[in-house]
Amino acid sequence: MYLPSHFEIKDKNELIRIISEYPLGILVTEKNGLDANHIPFLYDSSQGEMGSLIAHVARSNPVWQEMAECDVMVIFRGVESYISPNWYPTKHETHRQVPTWNYEVVHAYGKLSVHDDAKFVRGIVGKLTKIHEVSEEKPWKMSDSPQDYIEMMIKAVVGLQITITNIIGKGKLSQNREIRDRYGAISALEIKGNSEMAEAIKKQI
Repeated sequence: MYLPSHFEIKDKNELIRIISEYPLGILVTEKNGLDANHIPFLYDSSQGEMGSLIAHVARSNPVWQEMAECDVMVIFRGVESYISPNWYPTKHETHRQVPTWNYEVVHAYGKLSVHDDAKFVRGIVGKLTKIHEVSEEKPWKMSDSPQDYIEMMIKAVVGLQITITNIIGKGKLSQNREIRDRYGAISALEIKGNSEMAEAIKKQI
């Protein structure tokens, strides 16, 4: 990834935040050509020096057999938005601005391990459920379904764990623009209802 120093995310907590808030990762593998699988991950700080990513895939997905103990990369994309030059005050003075795209992204690298056992998979499903059901009025839990049905579903998936060996992040958030242009972009984004990107830019000022 092209990573100018002024766009690099160096704070590990910020990298983990992006993974946690945007957990649908792209698992990139290379086995007789490049492949990508879109999988929700959980970050586990207790495993490995840099933590690990845990997930599960359908048993019918060949990735768990083809890529066991192989090096992989997972991409997480955070907030993103088109940025119009019309939002910059300096554009109206000099007309020397062009459109761009702001975004946050994290690349996590590591070795993929397979956990083909019900206990590991049940733990993943339980953690995913607890996190993503928390905003529901009556959160779903595995005990809501018949036990034989849950057992059948557990057997249909395989657990994955990626022990992270390197993690890098990029936050292209108008850091290379004048302060007044950044505020111009923030104002336009807020008017358009994109408060997430507006807040992301604010944090860099």
